[in-house]
Amino acid sequence: MIKIAPSVLSADFSRLGDELVKIEQAGAEYVHLDVMDGVFVPNITFGAPIIKCLRPYSKMIFDAHLMITNAKKFIDDFVDAGCDYITFHYESTDDPLETIRLIRDKGAKPGISIKPKTHVGDIFDLLPYLDLVLVMSVEPGFGGQSFMPEALPKIRKLKEVREERGYNFLISVDGGINAETAKLVKQAGVDIIVAGSSIFGKSDYNKAIDELR
Repeated sequence: MIKIAPSVLSADFSRLGDELVKIEQAGAEYVHLDVMDGVFVPNITFGAPIIKCLRPYSKMIFDAHLMITNAKKFIDDFVDAGCDYITFHYESTDDPLETIRLIRDKGAKPGISIKPKTHVGDIFDLLPYLDLVLVMSVEPGFGGQSFMPEALPKIRKLKEVREERGYNFLISVDGGINAETAKLVKQAGVDIIVAGSSIFGKSDYNKAIDELR
């Protein structure tokens, strides 16, 4: 079954703990934590200290999506904060395999994300070492953008390669996901749907999550 990962980027930041409780009660399995540094992307959100404060509110799987430069410098911080997955951008480092190994050595599950203009074939050599691949279906940095259909062939190719080679990574998609685009990415083969405003922008989180699933 498709897993839902609400992105707290669209949540009410004045009561994030309560928001986590509500989405977990509504059936979400993951929570997507968008960490931005204002350098790799033109926006600033929050870091490991905020995530550490949120951890006691939920038993959901925490996936930190690091849209930052030099991610490996901060791995310890996000592991200590309670993140289960740490997903960094392929475009943010010259040595992604080293970052993957560091994440796993610290006890978390490594994920890698690719921007819309990055060719999916660029990460094929890394797939055996990953637990998650996050396909961006918008340019990273801001919520509320429109879905880019260029993500669909990437998802299909990742699923094909996973099946052919017997890999175990999960495929996630993030950006512009609503009830209609969710159908497209599910058909393409995703395992996890990240959604922000299409969940937190609704009054009924249960209904919003059910519609995406």
